Amino acid sequence: MSGTTRSRRADAERSLAALLAAAADVFVADGVNAPVRAVAARAGVGVGTIYRHFPTRADLVVAVYRHQVEELAASGAAAAAAAVAPLDDLRRWVHRFTDFLVTKHGLASAVSTDDATSGALHALLVERLVPTCGALLDAAESAGLARPGTDPYQLLRGVGNLCIGAEGDPRYDARRLVDLLLDGLRHP
Repeated sequence: MSGTTRSRRADAERSLAALLAAAADVFVADGVNAPVRAVAARAGVGVGTIYRHFPTRADLVVAVYRHQVEELAASGAAAAAAAVAPLDDLRRWVHRFTDFLVTKHGLASAVSTDDATSGALHALLVERLVPTCGALLDAAESAGLARPGTDPYQLLRGVGNLCIGAEGDPRYDARRLVDLLLDGLRHP
C-alpha cells in the first residue's frame, strides 16, 4: 500500500473519530434525539456527510456508543499500565464510566427496534470494560489501596444500577452515590 493511500485512510479515520466525538458532545448536551444538523454543525461537516456514514439515527447512536466504549477501554488500560495513583485512577475512570452511562439517555429507544443490536452493545461493554476495570482494580489492590477480591463485573453492574434514572431527576446525583460505593473499596 502506498504512503498516500495510508495517509488518506488515516485522515478518514481521524475525520470519522472527530465526527463521532462531536455527535457524543451533542448527545450529552441534548440527548440522542438532537437534530442531525446540530451534530453536523458541531463536526463542521454537512448533514449529507453524516448520512453517508450513518444512514439512520440509530446507526449514528450505535457508532457513538461503540466509539465511547473503545475510548473508555483505552483510557483505563493506559491508567492501569501507568499505575501512578491506582485508587485515584480507578475513581477517575469509574467517574468517566458513570458519566457515559448517565448520558446514554435515549439510547434504548434509539435502538429498541433491534434487540440484537442492543445485546451486541451490552456484550461490547462487558467484553471491553470489565477487563479494563479489572486491571484498574488489580493495580489498586497491588498497591494495598483497595480491598482485595472485588469482582470488576459486579462493580460495573453496581455503578450501572446507581445510574438508572439519573438523567431524569435533577435531585439525584449518581456520581455522589458512586463515590460512596468507591469509598467502600478502600483498604481499611
